[in-house]
Amino acid sequence: MSEIKPPIPENEFERLIKLSEYNIDYSEIRGSIDDLTKLAAHVTGTPISQVNLLDANTQWSISNYDIDAFDTPRKDTACQYVIMDDSPVEVEDMQSDERFNDKFYVIGDPNIRYYYGVPLKSDDGHRIGAMCVMDTKQNDLTPEQEQLLRIIANQVMSHIEYKHKLNLLRENLEKIKQVNRKVSHDIRGPIGGIIGISEILKEQAKENDMNDFLEFANMINNSGRSILDLANEILSEYQKNDSHKTDDQLTLPLLKQKIENLYRPQAKTKGLKFEINAEPQSGKVVFPRQRLLQILGNLITNAIKFTPDGGNITVNLSLLIKDSSILKAEIIDTGVGMSEEKIQEIFSGRAKSSEGTHNERGFGFGFQLAKHLIEEMDGQLEIESKVNEGSKITLHLPLNI
Repeated sequence: MSEIKPPIPENEFERLIKLSEYNIDYSEIRGSIDDLTKLAAHVTGTPISQVNLLDANTQWSISNYDIDAFDTPRKDTACQYVIMDDSPVEVEDMQSDERFNDKFYVIGDPNIRYYYGVPLKSDDGHRIGAMCVMDTKQNDLTPEQEQLLRIIANQVMSHIEYKHKLNLLRENLEKIKQVNRKVSHDIRGPIGGIIGISEILKEQAKENDMNDFLEFANMINNSGRSILDLANEILSEYQKNDSHKTDDQLTLPLLKQKIENLYRPQAKTKGLKFEINAEPQSGKVVFPRQRLLQILGNLITNAIKFTPDGGNITVNLSLLIKDSSILKAEIIDTGVGMSEEKIQEIFSGRAKSSEGTHNERGFGFGFQLAKHLIEEMDGQLEIESKVNEGSKITLHLPLNI
């Protein structure tokens, strides 16, 4: 029997862009909506429930009730069918459904038989994931239970929207702080010069007995010192505040840890050696998260997909701090590599989906999305690769520090 081709929504690229806009850290959001997930299981009378978000290649379980699951290849999931339509998806018997009867969660623990999934929709109608309930025996939800599940799914989406808008407010506040910090810094130089000139004028006025001129010079001096004190006070306050990292900021060690937590399990599944190196000299430098996890995650997932068992993937992270601050990232793999023609297809936006070394189904959008986000940040992307010799992807991403 031929393998069933996974479904892809018509607006898949726009859907992925919408998901990336939420700038979700899958390692942090877990646990924040567990009460809603538990409630979904209780109101439907099912033993298992989940909230899943689907990116180009991976389903991320951001909340689980009575099941251990964190990330799953998208091609193996039932939720991939939920994001195809606004209507819920019900599978009465997964064991007899050819789409699922060979999946690991059906033929093995937890032996899922019944599935019901409701799409998670953004305000503008993009389906970014699903809230689902499952049973180890056949089930049939009542219309009332179905309605309650839709209400809970809406609450989950409201939580995601709320967290996103809160992060946007933080980003805007930080931008305002940066402007004020710059203004305060720029004030100090000219005002310092004015104070210096007024001091010279005062000395000259004293020597020449110019009382009126001396009074005027004193006024300049006092006014300048008042403004300088204010600028120093503002800068001092920002320096004090900057010592406390907000939830929306990262350091190189923290970025390294997040990549480790999110993508080492995928690498381990294929028996890959997964190494992450972070430059120690810039370990305490704080920078905004922006969409770094989305960009790096898509490229790392791609590297995992096209690297055979026993291969190596290395991620190198460093900060280049001169006139501006730039995150440099290298993703090096010993995978199947790419021809020059394939590289040109990627840069022209014509890249097509292809299967990985474990027949992983590629949706053809992961690299395209990463490239799109890099360009939005005015970053640079370089690809060095040869067929059967692996690939090296180098990123330079400007940071607002």
